[in-house]
Amino acid sequence: MFLRSTIKTLNKQKGSALVLAIFVIVVVTLLGATLVRIMSSNAETIAYEVIGTRSLQAAKAGAQRKMSELFPLLPSVGACEVNSDPWDFSTIKGLEGCEAVNVSCEEDATVDGVTYYTITSTGQCTVADVFTSRKIEISARIL
Repeated sequence: MFLRSTIKTLNKQKGSALVLAIFVIVVVTLLGATLVRIMSSNAETIAYEVIGTRSLQAAKAGAQRKMSELFPLLPSVGACEVNSDPWDFSTIKGLEGCEAVNVSCEEDATVDGVTYYTITSTGQCTVADVFTSRKIEISARIL
């Protein structure tokens, strides 16, 4: 009597391991696909961050170049002009595909014989199909 009930129970359980194995395979596949998507998104975010940092460095380089024109080493003050041509930094290692555009200088005010300037620079980088742009503004004065 026990043998018959055991055989009936075993017959009812045939194929349950297969269903459980398919369920485990589907769940693990979904987890793997989600992990791959997250890793891809992280890699893209890091790429944008690196290219954005390059754009910021190009903007800083453009502003520093304008400062060196405005305040040369000799004891004189240069002209505060807007540059219409972009400064290309593609030949500089680390700034490939980058340039400083819209580098401008504006004389703000003269207070007690001290002239104040505002220098604005926009750095742009293009790598493959990714384009980033950063803008900085520097305030300077004659000593």
